[in-house]
Amino acid sequence: MTNIKTYNAISSKGIDYLKAHHYEINSDEAPKAILLRSQNLHNEPIDEDVRAIVRAGAGFNNIPVEELSKRGIVVFNTPGGNANAVKELTIASLVLAARPVIGAIDFANDTRGGDVSLRTESNKGGYRGTELAGKTLGVIGLGNVGSKVANTALALDMDVIGYDPGLNANTAWRVDRHVLHARNVEEVLTQADYVTVHIPLEEKNKYFIDADKLALMKPTAALLNLSRGGIVDDSAAKDALDNDKLRVYITDFADDVLFDNPKVIITPHIGGSTIEAEDTSALMAVRQLDEYLTTGNIVNSVNYPDINEPFTTKYRVGIIHENVPNMIGQISKFFGDHSINIEQLSNRAVGPYAYTMVAINDFTKDQQELVKTALDEIPHVILTRRYVNANI
Repeated sequence: MTNIKTYNAISSKGIDYLKAHHYEINSDEAPKAILLRSQNLHNEPIDEDVRAIVRAGAGFNNIPVEELSKRGIVVFNTPGGNANAVKELTIASLVLAARPVIGAIDFANDTRGGDVSLRTESNKGGYRGTELAGKTLGVIGLGNVGSKVANTALALDMDVIGYDPGLNANTAWRVDRHVLHARNVEEVLTQADYVTVHIPLEEKNKYFIDADKLALMKPTAALLNLSRGGIVDDSAAKDALDNDKLRVYITDFADDVLFDNPKVIITPHIGGSTIEAEDTSALMAVRQLDEYLTTGNIVNSVNYPDINEPFTTKYRVGIIHENVPNMIGQISKFFGDHSINIEQLSNRAVGPYAYTMVAINDFTKDQQELVKTALDEIPHVILTRRYVNANI
């Protein structure tokens, strides 16, 4: 049986799925894959037998993707699995930014003695807030989460302006036509009363919201970060708050520089922490993992291109290689030189890497052994895997 190593608390629905499909969980055998949530793998040794790592969540900055890519290890995530949960916490954060709910609760709980109802009634004017209706929400990043936030904000009678540097047809279909699309992020920052960021943490996005961008915002604006720690320069946000250049900052990521600041609300990275989101993400993760280990199909990879083809032949060979010229020619020639008939060939590339899937029916044992060893000797081939169709 194939052993899967897990980190963190993985939903029982995901674990049960793996067991039902004849996988072992955390046995003494060398693992073929790793399933995790937030565990930091950057300093963890990754066993040589590991073929895939899948995160039950959208982010993947806790995984050494570049290093694993060079080894032919596919890294998966589960985009959209916790999108609704993060959306709902974002909407709750908008309410907290508009109304001093936390302070009002503390005041009510601290009121003791005498006519409590009368005392709270006479002092509630100090906790007057504003309404979201009629205000402008700026959404930076219109992916799975950002698009849901934008559409929900419209239902709250907010005006919504969105910006996404990677806007494409799929994104455009998700976003309501009443969301105004900004030409650049500066338009969002200068117009919005509330700004929420929903972009991945990549090197290019480190401190995406920095001192210069904060200076563009209204001093009465609220900033929300339920995306990733590091998207906002927290020190710059603190300076803006201290100098009355920003009204409130709500983040799902703790930072020492933000503690004990009355204009800051910090939640402990609970954006995707709902029972439903954990179940959905875990099931997405294990299904993608099982699909790759049994058929070679890649869906929602963060380091290699996706190929998702029906497995209709007896065998398949999946080849991970560098994205350089003449690779398909060399691979096809290899199979032809060894009298192996190709029924179908699929190829996709993304960035420096490519994935080629070869479908085969007539495949002798000697040919299979040859492919496992000799194909890897072609320059720029990183890894070769053979798959057998259990249904034929």
